[in-house]
Amino acid sequence: MKKFAAFLLLILLSFRLYAQPTQKPMLYGSSWMAITGKPLAATAGSMIFQQGGNAVDAACAMLAATCTMWDTLSWGGETQALIYNPKTKQVIAINAMGVAPTGATAAFFKNKGYQFPPEYGPLSATTPGTPGGLIFMLHEYGTMSLAQVLAPALQMAKGYPIEAQAANTIERQKDLIKQWPYSKRVLLPHLGAQREAPEGGELFSQPDLFTTLSKLVQAETEALRKGKSRKQALMAAYDRFYKGDIAKEFVRGCQEQGGLITLADLAAWKPIAEDALSTTYKGIEVYKLKQWTQGPVLLQALNILENFDLKAMGYNSPEYIHTVYQAMNLAFADRDFYYGDPAQLPAEPMKGLLSKAYAKQRAALINPARNDAKIGPGDPFPFQNQPNPYLNLLKARGYEPDSSKRNFAPKHDLGRLPEDENYHDRLWRGTTSIEAADKEGWVVSVTPSGGWLPACIAGNTGIGMSQRMQSFVLDPALNPFNVVAPGKRPRVTLSPSLFLKDGKPYLSAAVQGGDTQDQNLLQFFLNVADFNMPVQKATEAPNFNTNQLWLSLGGTKVADREPKPGQILLQSQTPATTREALLKKGYQLSFSERTSGPINAIWFDWKHKTLWGGSSNHGEDYGIAW
Repeated sequence: MKKFAAFLLLILLSFRLYAQPTQKPMLYGSSWMAITGKPLAATAGSMIFQQGGNAVDAACAMLAATCTMWDTLSWGGETQALIYNPKTKQVIAINAMGVAPTGATAAFFKNKGYQFPPEYGPLSATTPGTPGGLIFMLHEYGTMSLAQVLAPALQMAKGYPIEAQAANTIERQKDLIKQWPYSKRVLLPHLGAQREAPEGGELFSQPDLFTTLSKLVQAETEALRKGKSRKQALMAAYDRFYKGDIAKEFVRGCQEQGGLITLADLAAWKPIAEDALSTTYKGIEVYKLKQWTQGPVLLQALNILENFDLKAMGYNSPEYIHTVYQAMNLAFADRDFYYGDPAQLPAEPMKGLLSKAYAKQRAALINPARNDAKIGPGDPFPFQNQPNPYLNLLKARGYEPDSSKRNFAPKHDLGRLPEDENYHDRLWRGTTSIEAADKEGWVVSVTPSGGWLPACIAGNTGIGMSQRMQSFVLDPALNPFNVVAPGKRPRVTLSPSLFLKDGKPYLSAAVQGGDTQDQNLLQFFLNVADFNMPVQKATEAPNFNTNQLWLSLGGTKVADREPKPGQILLQSQTPATTREALLKKGYQLSFSERTSGPINAIWFDWKHKTLWGGSSNHGEDYGIAW
């Protein structure tokens, strides 16, 4: 009788889930769709579409606009994207992540007393990737000029009504901002007043940034005047940023404030078009960026979850939450130890990590009755016919590839609740997302970030520098593939997604939120693929987060980043029966109305040849379609 009652309750909850209206309406379009983290930036994308640009042009305009609006990123940060090219029917991965500069070594930071590179200031800066990434995408896959694409951002740099969220963030963090003279001059226009930041709705102008962006357009215009091609003119703008007068001022301002970036660092850096990594889940092709991001976590988790009947468990039932939580823990344990920059040795074991056989082995570790606080990295090397050269490091951390040999929980596995707001700030920090699609078939998913408030501005450029160096480690025992070194890219959290079905775009999605990105994207995708939710409902559906992972951002001590095994963040309205069942499985529960960053997504309706857009009810994210 109890089993029947529980089954009936599950049916009623499922009915409520599908019957409830969404807080935001579904977006529908047939010609194009533009979704991003700021309403004004979505408008910038729509302006480009209305001028005849394709989805890449529109994505670049949205990227430029969001960078100009601060809060979650600025121009000195990093950009990474997945692009579906309808002409080749291939997914292209864009790597526009900056690198560690000259002198950025583990010894350098250890001598300063750090256990991770700092989270703020000039010493946290990698080389800027967003300007080069934007120009590269426009050069290779766009149709418009840089002048056209930057026009909305240029207008905004002259002055736009700043949103209250960003303005209040500046005011809260003004003591940090005052440490850096160029940041203070730009971000605190009312210095000496009781409120030194701009007010929400105030026209916020950035003359230095306007000059820098104007110089890029000038370089392009002059090249075209001299008879250069569109692509050559774009490269003239690129060279002015990374090798010309903009580069010189950027480096001067960076070094004046104690940063390490050199002119040689800027000149040597280049964005890369690379192959995406992929797997299949129930016939759906899933594409992510390479292991310099956390993107393969989603692929690994899906490979593990293919071994379970999630639909039969029921949406967000205790069994479902437990199984997905355990799969995420297994994948993140591998991320934390094995992911790094593929352009530098040692080579990450991605063939083994993404093999279905390895996933089956990992799935067998899941105990349906309890959370495993001792779970650690596996050994994927045998699945690519190689010995694991790092078994000694795993043993030093208290891990054995065979979980039955793990006889203790490592020191950090103490299961503390993240009670302070600083923990959640580190978990969710930074980033925005951009989704664009057009009737020609171009699809773009971007998760740009870096240079968020409080940012250190490089000289008179108006450009806030990245803070991504903090995602490196200094101790190879934590991750031998992600130890900081000059010219190396840190392993970042940034993680756009593209999904194909029957050889055509099926879904495009991205979300902000640091280490939670692929947790929330995983659940969003399962909402659509396994539970047939419409895309808007899937973006708003309650998620849960695991904290049983090493944080990628925030703090300079190991204690700031340690995993918290069994700690789970649930949506506040989680039923009491689910709470009780999870407590019995050994979880420590915390609750929030917000359990996901704002997910933005596009679903492709091939039956009607239309685009369906979803933009989460959390945050300021916004979409426009036609």
